[in-house]
Order: sequence, then C-alpha cells, then structure tokens
Amino acid sequence: MTLSNSQESDKSENLRTLIDELLDEQQRLTAVERFARKHERGDVPAQERYYRDLIPQTKPGPGQQYAFAVDLDACTGCKACVSACHSLNGLEEHEMWRSVGMLHGESYRQTVTTACHHCVEPGCLEGCPVMAYDKDAETGIVRHLDDQCIGCQYCILKCPYDVPQYSERLGIVRKCDMCTGRLGAGEAPACVQACPHEAIKIELVDRAEIVRQAEPGVAMLPGAFESNYTKPTTRFLCKNPLPVNAAAADESALRLEHAHWPLIWMLLLTQMGVGLFVMQALMPGVRSVGLVGWVALHLGLAVSVLHLGRPMGAWRFFLGLRTSWMSREILAFSIFSMVATLTVAAMLFPATRFLAPWIAGLNAVIGLAAVFTSAMIYIDTRRPFWSTRLTIPRFFGTTLALGSAAGAVVLSCCGTVTDAHVAIGLAMAARMALVVWESMHEVPKATRTMLRLLPWAPEVTMLNLALAMMASVVAMFMPFPIATWAAVVVLASTFAASLMERYSFFTTCPAPRMPGGVSP
Repeated sequence: MTLSNSQESDKSENLRTLIDELLDEQQRLTAVERFARKHERGDVPAQERYYRDLIPQTKPGPGQQYAFAVDLDACTGCKACVSACHSLNGLEEHEMWRSVGMLHGESYRQTVTTACHHCVEPGCLEGCPVMAYDKDAETGIVRHLDDQCIGCQYCILKCPYDVPQYSERLGIVRKCDMCTGRLGAGEAPACVQACPHEAIKIELVDRAEIVRQAEPGVAMLPGAFESNYTKPTTRFLCKNPLPVNAAAADESALRLEHAHWPLIWMLLLTQMGVGLFVMQALMPGVRSVGLVGWVALHLGLAVSVLHLGRPMGAWRFFLGLRTSWMSREILAFSIFSMVATLTVAAMLFPATRFLAPWIAGLNAVIGLAAVFTSAMIYIDTRRPFWSTRLTIPRFFGTTLALGSAAGAVVLSCCGTVTDAHVAIGLAMAARMALVVWESMHEVPKATRTMLRLLPWAPEVTMLNLALAMMASVVAMFMPFPIATWAAVVVLASTFAASLMERYSFFTTCPAPRMPGGVSP
C-alpha cells in the first residue's frame, strides 16, 4: 500500500536532521554573507566592491536625478558608512560628510544615517557668491568646486542640514558629491558599499515629484528643516510610520554656535560708518563726521577679509549676483566705499565743496541699501532667530545708535554742542527701542540658549544701558571738555552693547541640522 502525499510530507518533516536545518538557514543569508558568497564564487572581482544591485543600472532620464534612499529599519548605527566616507575622501579628523544621528520617543529609538541630500533647489549653490557649486544637469548631483571656493562659509549658513564642512587647513568648504566618479564607472559610493545591512542605496527620483511633495510644514524626518526650502531628494523608508512622539535625540540640546568674529566686527564698523555718513548728510557743515565715517567703514571692510579662507579670489563675487545676497552686499559696499571717498574728497577741496551735500545725500542712501543687503544675507537663511522682523530692526537700530553716538563725540569735539545733544538723544532713543524690541520678539530657543549659556548677558545689558543713560545726562548738561568725555562713555557703552548683541546674534541662533546629528 502506498502512502498519500500528505503522509509522505509529514514523514519527511519528522525525518529532518540538523544538516537539513543548516541547509535551510543558508538560504536566508545576511547581506554580509551574500557579499562574501559573491566573492567566493568569483561573481565580482575580488579587488573591487561594486554592489551593483544598490545603484540604478540606467542613467537618469529627463526630469530625473540620483538620490540617496535610506532604509531606517536596516540602519543599526554602526557608522561603517561614516568610516568609509572619511577614509575614501581623505577627510580631516573632525570633518564628516556623512553622520549618524538618532530619533527617539517613548519606547522608540531609531538611528539615522545622513549625508548631502543633493536638493532640487540647493541653498548652498544659490548662496555662494563665486559659484563654487554646480548641480549636474544629467545626474542632479550637487558638487563643490574646490578651486573656485573662497572660504566665505556662507553655504554653511544657507544649508539647513549642516552638510558643507569648512577645512581650516585648506581654507575652503567641502562636501559629499555622492562619489560621482564611482557612479560614473558603475560602482556604488563608499557609504553604500560599506553598509553591512544594505541600508543605503542610490535610486532615481523625479524632480517634479520632489517639488510637489515639498509642502510647507513637511519635513523628511521629525526635527529636520522644512523641505519646501531646498527640496531635498533623500528618501527615508520604514515599514511602519514613525511614532507621533518621535523627535531628534538632540532636540533639547543647547549649544553656542560659531561666533564669526570677523563678521561681528565687520558688521559693527560698517554700520557705524553708514550711520556717520547719514549724520553727515543731515549736518553737512561738519566735515569731521564724514572723515570718521570713512575710517570706520574701511576698517570694517578690511576686517571682513579675515573671514575668507582664500581672500584673493573674492574679486569673482560678481558671478553670484543673480542669486547670492553676499555678492550683492559686496557690490553695495564697494559702491558705497567709492561714493564715500568722493564725498570726503568733495568736502576737502574748496572748488567742489558745493557738491558735498548732494553727494553725501546720495551716499547715505547707498549706505542704507548696503546695510539692507547685510541683513538679507541672514534673513535668506530662513532661521527663525534671523527673521526679517528681528534682523532688520537690529541692523538699522545699530546703524542709528552707533552712528549717532560716534557723531556726538565728533560734534562735541568740534564745538557744535546743540548738534551733539541731538546726536546723543538719537543714540539713546535707538538703544532703548532696541532693548524693548528684543524683549518683545526674542525666539524662545535662542533666549533659552542665551540665559543658560550666557547667564550674565541680561544683567550686563541693563548695567551698560544705565551707564549710557547717566553719561548722556552728563554730556547734555556739563560744559566742555566734561561733556566730550561723557559722549565718549556713551559711544564706548553703545559699542560694547552692540558687540554683545551681535555676539549673541551669531552664537545663540539655533543652527538647523539633521535630527540627532553629530556636531562638527
């Protein structure tokens, strides 16, 4: 009598041995084991690691580009991708083109690997004053042109994902280029090859679809910047939706950002110069105000060069005029410098002195336009602490306060007491308005950062303001030279307060990063 099929199946199941179990297990190999098998069989050259199944086998079509796709379920946070990227590209010790962060929530933890998102509308490219970035028309990869870079670091401020990295040794910025040379040869990028769990791959995406999905308020991951700014192309995939309470592991971290001291001094000195030239236009009879303004302006422009890693290439600023506010700022201050020189020259020579008031008026308008371009450099980054309603009053308030305070010293030395009193009154009014304005409009996280990391700032601000008020009273009611020295105290107090405000402007503004990312 023969056994039925079901009986035969049951019998074979009962007769399964350890060897059978091991053979079955071999059919469920991990990514590392499958990779080893390929080399054992000689399917790929032993000296190369291609992983061709993790990159597209065709070139991008019209409207398409390459993009990273990250499988969050497969990412374990081992940082093999970080090491591979660092080794292949010869990066410096603290330079990272790929980082691993973490999302967490109640009973939830998820590591996240991130690199450049090769955005459809890259902020780094649009902000660069010398066009040191290029978005390849065929592949969509955003590449940094090292030989073109002047090291201004504006792309770092413009990128909301902390992608560009500044090299102090080289004096330039560098970033991930998706190992474009490897992709062109049909080989996967270093991070893709190195991941033992195949959590990273390269795919083709449709740019129009990326733009359509980048709606206001939508971000790639919890804690990331809104995607409608630069339209990033990276896709983060997971089988189950991320928990509602998922947040960046460093969401509550408070840190002081880079101070950018050359920029602090440049902004204060140039704004003081503009303020003095505005006073010169209003009081054309006192030539010394314009002379001091010329000196302050050019000191500020000279200091600004210290912020550049490669200052000799700054003459190429005109390349970015179409999109970069930094290019426009350089152009505006260059014109302002030339007209300011003409103003001073017209005041010094008797034959042209009748033209001085007209040139001074034009110069004041150009100077205020230049201050506006300075403000737009930071507004264009879309950081909440650098919004229009916060930055415009700060920059123009500082221009009025510093210009009036410096003008008061010059006017009191020249014996025009009434004009000096008016200037001191303007300086104090501007300072009081700034204190009230900032107390009403501070961004909460920036305020928390300042109070936690700079706890002395509010007390120092109030003491400084009280000192300036007492000195201004003395300057208005005491005779020369006591009034002059009191005006000097008002100027010193105003400059110190502006210096502290500008330091806070840079250091307490939360810089957007990928969630849970590793700080450079």
